[in-house]
Amino acid sequence: MASAPSASRSHDSTTPATGNSAAGSQPTADVTAITTHDDFLLELGQTLGGQAAVRPVDTLDAALEAIARGKRAQVLVIDARDVANVRAAVDAALAAAPRAVVLVFAEGAAERQLGAALKGSKVFAVLPTPVDARKTQAVMEAAFADAVANKAATAPPASAPLAPAAAAAELSIDAFRPRPAAADAPSGGSGVPRTVLIAGVAAAVVLTAGAAWYFMRSRSVPTAAVPQSAPARPAPEQTAPAAAAPAPESAPAAPAAETAIVHGKVDELLEKSRLAMHERRFTEPAGDNALLYYRSAVAADPASAEARDGLQRVAAVLFSRFDEALKGGSLDEAGQTLASFKAAAPNDPRIGPLEQRLYGAEIAKALADGNVERAAAYVQRAQSSAVPAEQIAKWRADIVRHQEDAKVQRLAVLVEDRIREGKLVEGDDSARAYLQQLQTAAATNASTQRASRDLVAAELRKAREAALARNGAEQDRWLTEARAAGARPADIAAYQRDLASAQKKAAQAENDRLVQLARERVREGRLTDPAQDSAAGYLAQVQTADPNNAGLADAGHELAGKLLERARASVLAGRPADADLALARRWGADPKDVSAVQQLQSQPKQRGAPVDPASLAANLKRVRAPAPDYPESALAQHISGSVVLEYTVDARGETRDIHVVEANPPGVFDRAAMNAVKHWRYAPTVVNGSAVDVPVRTRLRFELPK
Repeated sequence: MASAPSASRSHDSTTPATGNSAAGSQPTADVTAITTHDDFLLELGQTLGGQAAVRPVDTLDAALEAIARGKRAQVLVIDARDVANVRAAVDAALAAAPRAVVLVFAEGAAERQLGAALKGSKVFAVLPTPVDARKTQAVMEAAFADAVANKAATAPPASAPLAPAAAAAELSIDAFRPRPAAADAPSGGSGVPRTVLIAGVAAAVVLTAGAAWYFMRSRSVPTAAVPQSAPARPAPEQTAPAAAAPAPESAPAAPAAETAIVHGKVDELLEKSRLAMHERRFTEPAGDNALLYYRSAVAADPASAEARDGLQRVAAVLFSRFDEALKGGSLDEAGQTLASFKAAAPNDPRIGPLEQRLYGAEIAKALADGNVERAAAYVQRAQSSAVPAEQIAKWRADIVRHQEDAKVQRLAVLVEDRIREGKLVEGDDSARAYLQQLQTAAATNASTQRASRDLVAAELRKAREAALARNGAEQDRWLTEARAAGARPADIAAYQRDLASAQKKAAQAENDRLVQLARERVREGRLTDPAQDSAAGYLAQVQTADPNNAGLADAGHELAGKLLERARASVLAGRPADADLALARRWGADPKDVSAVQQLQSQPKQRGAPVDPASLAANLKRVRAPAPDYPESALAQHISGSVVLEYTVDARGETRDIHVVEANPPGVFDRAAMNAVKHWRYAPTVVNGSAVDVPVRTRLRFELPK
């Protein structure tokens, strides 16, 4: 034997693997490897240990050409690193060389992903790289046996074969009817040598399939798992199963397994069974699967140990497939698999528990989807199965309970909707009407209790709104409705506390509004008239309702200042000012300012006309008048304007009670104007020998510099 492959590759020659085989021993199969990695070839050759020759190629076409030229059994190895679409390559290889055995080697984490991509294909196994010697040897031995069996299956038998037409005519499909053992003995043929040959090939196929199945299951590679079968469609000649009681339209039809059989020779049926098992055609496609052929073989020869053992192996696969489908939530697939399982092992004691699990899952899903009719249909169907009667009764109780819960939830939703729409108590389509139905159907249900609390809360809100609007009759009505709906004393007490708080907040808001109105009237000069819409009138209301109001003192001082100004002007004009002085004193005027006006009032009057305040203001002499600062924001935006101010020049010549009467534009120059006037100083104005206060009104203009 030649040495293991080195870095130099030749696609025209075969590279045999090294090993301990004796010189001159012949390999049982040829191995063609699609790879460009010499390290992989070296690892593969060392693992094979002389069992086969390894032919490295670069492309799938080259591999198929080499396989076609080969005389021995063929094994195709695909290095996934060198093939762009491994699934397509596997399918193409098996289509061109259906008797070849295909192995795929994937690197690291890609192994499991590739296994998922190859699910449903006829790839023999997916193995890791770097090569795991122990696992690879085990799989390669099974692959070689499989390849040899495939090769033997294509060889002509020792006896003259039937013509294709004759072979087809010898097999026919019919309903399953077992025949007596005496009538099932093989007729004619080549005698013992043929039987021995078939038995040997069968043993090889069974051993190969078993080794591959065990290896792939132990590795949990998706491609090694039994492929999930689609529900088989009955052949035209297939006999329908026994008719069951008709189920409601809301339930799907019960799955049916293939019940037809194929008439033919037992050996041929077993051979077809072995091939179907190897290709994992356990229950599909219809008319060409292991279950059909094994059942047909049992019908032809009830004493056939291989056929009965085959049915048990099919049943084992279906049992595992059923469990996986049920755990994965594929209930239709689980039902079809269970039907096939019952056909393979009709007397298996596990059928009853499996049916109970399946019906339980289907009923639970139907109830979760809100389809009570479908759940009831499943229960009706389960009555004709092996499910215990007590379980049927439990499911029926579950359905009744679900119906009651659904009714409660529907009514609870109606109560919630009507509360949201404001339809609380009027008519049969109101929250109160649906709540009464709820309380009749399920008084202690949590949804009923919650709906009752929601309706009570809505009615108490109505009572609160009426109370805030000072509608006592409406408030009493809603309180009565709330008590009728189940309001507890604690609910009424909480309502009263909430109402008191709301009323307090409403009163606070109203008093704040009155204070704001009073300030607006002060600025407008409506100090005392009209009585119901004047600063003094609004502040009197606040003082009565909320004497501790935070804004009352400031607003009162503003009003007092204006009243003093008006009183002083009245004195100077020779009019009485006692009423204004009294109000100014009430709203917090400085006693000194009040005394100054009273002194001015008590001074002897000059003969002639009273002094005009306007003439006094016109005769004022400013001794200091700093110009106002031009606001930077107005300067940057090239804004000009003016502000009209009113203020008082007191007996010392200082300004006080400065406020804005008019501003254009508003809020731009107000502060700058007030700050400037605050620092102006005048020579005191003397009337009848005494310095007096003089009210002043002036306009300050703000013009952009040129």
